[in-house]
Amino acid sequence: MIRMACATLAALLLGATTAAGQTKTGTAIAQFTGIEPSARIAALGNAGVALHDDIQAAYYNPGAIGYLDQTTVQFTHSFWFADISYDYAALAVPAGSWGTFFGSVTALNSGEIDVRTVAQPLGTGERYTVQDVALALGYGRRMTARFAAGAQVNYINESIWNTSMRTVTFSVGTVYQVSRSGITLGSSLSNFGTKGRFRGRDLAIQFDKDPERFGDNNALPAEQFTDEFPVPVLFRVGMSFPYSLGAESKLRFTFDAFHPSDATESVSLGWEWSWKSAFAVRGGYQSLFEEDSELGLTAGVGVRSGIGTRHLQLDYAWAGHMFLEDTHRLTVVLGL
Repeated sequence: MIRMACATLAALLLGATTAAGQTKTGTAIAQFTGIEPSARIAALGNAGVALHDDIQAAYYNPGAIGYLDQTTVQFTHSFWFADISYDYAALAVPAGSWGTFFGSVTALNSGEIDVRTVAQPLGTGERYTVQDVALALGYGRRMTARFAAGAQVNYINESIWNTSMRTVTFSVGTVYQVSRSGITLGSSLSNFGTKGRFRGRDLAIQFDKDPERFGDNNALPAEQFTDEFPVPVLFRVGMSFPYSLGAESKLRFTFDAFHPSDATESVSLGWEWSWKSAFAVRGGYQSLFEEDSELGLTAGVGVRSGIGTRHLQLDYAWAGHMFLEDTHRLTVVLGL
C-alpha cells in the first residue's frame, strides 16, 4: 500500500511540473471563491483535498462531508489585502445512515471606496462598495469504511455598486483511505457550472445614434451589455499520510496537485505536528511551479480542547505574499 501511495504521489508531482498549460489569469469571475476559508489547511499550504477529519476540509473536497459524524460549526475570518473583509461560516449535520448534510455562507466586503473620475481625481463625494456572497448546500456519504463521496451546489453573487452578477456552480469530490495507517487519497472538482454576466443600472447610458446629425434625439436611453465570463474551475488531487512519533505525538504530510481553468498547474505541500491532539504546529508552501506565482510560504498553529464528544478548536494561519500584504486567517470550530 505504501509503495502504491508513493508511486501515485510521484505521478502527481511529475504531471504537475511537466504539463504544458497556458495561463488565463484574469479571465474568470467570482475569484473570491478561491479564497480558502480554513486556517488549519491554509497553514498547510492549502493542501487539503485528502483530509477528512475536520469540517474545514469540506471546502477543499465535498467527499470529506461523508466522514463528518458529529454536528459541527465553523467560523473563519480572514484579514485580506487592502483591509478587505472576508468571513465564512459552515454547518455540518449528520443524518445517520443517510449521510451528512452541509451548508456554508461566504461573504467578502471591500468597505466603502471613493468614486474617482478623470475630471474629479480626488473624488466626487460618492462612495461605493464591492460585495460578494456565496451560498452552498452539500451532501456526503460514506459508501464503504474507506471510501466517501460528496457533492455541493453553490449560488454566487458579485455586486459592484449597482451592478451585479449571479450564477450557480457545482462541486464534487471523493476521499479514499488507502490503508489502515491513515494514508488517504482525495480528488475534487470545484465550481463547475454556468457563465455569468454583470447587469444593473450602472450600465445604463445615453446614446447618440448619429453624432454628426443635428436636430434628432441625441440622448436615447440605452444599456450596455457585458460579456459572459466563466467561473474559476479547479481540479485537485492529492495525498495525506501520518507518521507516528510516539503515543502522544505524530506528524502528518499533505500534497496537492492543482489544475485550474484560469492559471497554470501547480503543487502545494504541508506538514502538521500535533501533540495529544491538543496542540499543533503547521507549515507549508503553496503554488509551487505555478507560472508567475506570487504566493509561497505558509505557517500556523492550533489548539483543541474537549469535554466528552464536544470540542472547541482554534486555528491561526499566516500566508506570505510576494508583492501585496501578507494574509492572516482565524478559524473557530465547535463540535456540538
